[in-house]
Amino acid sequence: MEVILNESIENLGKAGDIVSVANGYARNYLLPRGIAIIADKKNLAKIERQREAILKKAAKMKEEYEALAAQLVGLDIEIPVKVGEEDKLYGSVTNLDIARAIEEKGFEIDRKKIVLEEPIKALGEYEIPVKLSPDVTAAIKIKVVSTS
Repeated sequence: MEVILNESIENLGKAGDIVSVANGYARNYLLPRGIAIIADKKNLAKIERQREAILKKAAKMKEEYEALAAQLVGLDIEIPVKVGEEDKLYGSVTNLDIARAIEEKGFEIDRKKIVLEEPIKALGEYEIPVKLSPDVTAAIKIKVVSTS
């Protein structure tokens, strides 16, 4: 099924692109959420008229994400954890813990945007990428410290 994207989607396309997707993906995900519209003659003509507005909206969103990324880079985030013998963590630090620590600083970031390949299981400083949009990624620095 051919659809026109209203929003940029990683590994699929940018806003305004005409892409071919599986029927179920379009019917069950893209169309109900307003992420895409069916690429028929009427919508193609409409999208041509709106292309400039879509590009402006995408540029504005990118600017907002870049501003947020600049703010996130400057944050000092400490995550206190309980440790046992030889500074081994009880449990681990996950993207949910990092999202909560960022939220305490006044920023709301979806935990799914925090790219943590595997949970952190040791004390120390880490640089964690936060993928705000397909085009904008911020690298935040966190410190995992002992509570005792």
